Amino acid sequence: MTSWAPVEYTDVAELRGPLIVVRGVRGVGWDEYASIELETGQRRHGLVLEADRDLAVVQVFEGTAGLRAEGTRVTFAGCPLRIPVGAGWQGRVCDGRGRPLDGGPPVFGTADAAVTGFPLNPTRREPPSEPVLTGVSAIDALTTLVRGQKIAVFSSGGLPHLELAAQIAAQANTGGTPFSVVFAAIGLTHADAATVRDTLEERSAAGELTLFLNLADDPVIERVLTPRLALTVAEHLAFVLGRHVLVVLADMTSYCEALREVSSARGEIPARRAYPGYLYSDLASLYERCGRVPGLPGSVTVLPVLTMPAGDITHPVPDLTGYITEGQILLTRDVPVYPHIDPLSSLSRMMRAGVGPGRTRPEHMDLAAQILAALARARQAAELAEIVGEGALGDTDRRYLAMADAFTRRLLAQRRDEARSLDETFARAWQVVSVLPRRELSMLSPAALDAGYREET
Repeated sequence: MTSWAPVEYTDVAELRGPLIVVRGVRGVGWDEYASIELETGQRRHGLVLEADRDLAVVQVFEGTAGLRAEGTRVTFAGCPLRIPVGAGWQGRVCDGRGRPLDGGPPVFGTADAAVTGFPLNPTRREPPSEPVLTGVSAIDALTTLVRGQKIAVFSSGGLPHLELAAQIAAQANTGGTPFSVVFAAIGLTHADAATVRDTLEERSAAGELTLFLNLADDPVIERVLTPRLALTVAEHLAFVLGRHVLVVLADMTSYCEALREVSSARGEIPARRAYPGYLYSDLASLYERCGRVPGLPGSVTVLPVLTMPAGDITHPVPDLTGYITEGQILLTRDVPVYPHIDPLSSLSRMMRAGVGPGRTRPEHMDLAAQILAALARARQAAELAEIVGEGALGDTDRRYLAMADAFTRRLLAQRRDEARSLDETFARAWQVVSVLPRRELSMLSPAALDAGYREET
């Protein structure tokens, strides 16, 4: 059996934005890794986006600036891009292509893996179970993250979604089991990148975090690669090394804009808002790389963070993300305190699988449902008060308004560096519902009320 040998091609037909078109190729396939050598001897790297007959379209990670069609040599590796995987990634800070930014040596691993990965077959998944505690009360109490889940954070420009993502990455835990965080920062400014590094410094120093930093002035193609690197590292940590891994992808809107730019350079027919028609399947190929596999240790939980342009939740990026993920945490300017989470617009569809006896608290689901129902009633009372005045409301409606105020002050409001334990979160939640008369708490069992309800005088 003859071994495959790489072939060098010199017939570059076209340079188009971040793409080069190579002519006369044979046996080249989609997503194949390519090495590009310039006249100066400098090397760049790329992936095959399209292969048709004797033509191959290659996206160059570093861009095509400085390249000339004459004198450029392209070599195809015969396989997709692969990176080393293993425990060596933990505690490291790298750029969007996995090159060290922390002054350490290149990352080596015990094995290597293709960055494209393999989204898990739904029939082969174990259902998500057990919580991932974030230390943020509004999330842990009302929209609990569950191991193996994918849940998105929706935000608008100007809101502190990046700070919240970094806080979750710095504080999250699984209650004593082996746990790691992989944070992929996509398209950040230098100031935002510095903030993220400062926030995550302690966890990184403890060897529990891998940070990929793709900056706004980095090549657009690198932005498309960064979340795939992060998920490849996470999969090995979870399914080979047996760790529960939280993958934070922020900001996925920057990723989608990069995808749109590459699609435009390829001359593809655009779909909604000029995004490519395959945006849904491309996002699914990332988000679906989460879960738990029967017979394998560990889990991958994915938390994509994205900004909604002009606050439009029907924009293609949040719209398609919402179809794929299992819930969302919505940040809004209507909530005046950090972390600006709107509890009535947020939802974790897997929450029931991760809370309750032996996981968090026996009354967790009922207490969360009671708080949300009371907040909905308080919103109705507030709308009525705008018409007739608060003085015209009944005593019960005024108690609901007081309960909503207590929720904002005691449970929702939280400092950016404050990590709350589950016990503290539940203590605050009971303080909130205790503002209401006991007769109004119909979703809680008498036993739970006897244990937690303390009516305020």
